[in-house]
Amino acid sequence: MGTNIVMLSSDARPEAIRSERSAPTKQNSDADLIGRIASGDKLAMQLLYLRHNVRLFRFALRFTQNDAVAEDVVQEVFLDVWHKAGEFRGGSEVTTWLLAIVRNKALTALRHRSADQLDDGAAAGIAESADTAEMVTGRKQARAIVRRCLAQLSPAHREIVDLVYYHERSIADVATIVGIPVNTVKTRMFYARKHLADLLSSQGIRTAVA
Repeated sequence: MGTNIVMLSSDARPEAIRSERSAPTKQNSDADLIGRIASGDKLAMQLLYLRHNVRLFRFALRFTQNDAVAEDVVQEVFLDVWHKAGEFRGGSEVTTWLLAIVRNKALTALRHRSADQLDDGAAAGIAESADTAEMVTGRKQARAIVRRCLAQLSPAHREIVDLVYYHERSIADVATIVGIPVNTVKTRMFYARKHLADLLSSQGIRTAVA
């Protein structure tokens, strides 16, 4: 099946495509779209792509650190969805299923490269913000510090923090995406938050992550 199923072309970069923002209805919920895709509905495939491509691209990019590779990963993910939608059994949210596929494909693409670092958006979601005008510059500096602190976490701990804070996944979802037991996710999250809080504190940043 050609890549035109999901409208992927060289000039159709994820950041240039407007995500589908309307609230899902019974007819266009993610689960419903997957069912329609399993029946060969190309329109449902395009709608699912528009709804999730940006999120999946950004997740892949934090692993690959390369736009072109991240785009290839997302393309492969949606081609997999087109061919394997019938295998989705609803045991998790569709988003969780998609993120798990992205993770596996990104790791395959990486092979011997190191794990990802969180971007400005993720760092902003973790650092405590200050909304006053005089703190705008301070927030930018704080984010840089947060990124440096995040880089000092182990790859496994960075991945957990990324999924929980940036992608707002539940502990159960993270376990599904990463392929580890829930208790392991909880343990990693506990130590990741503690280590990150200690690192941030040493840099003079107070945070609520611990």
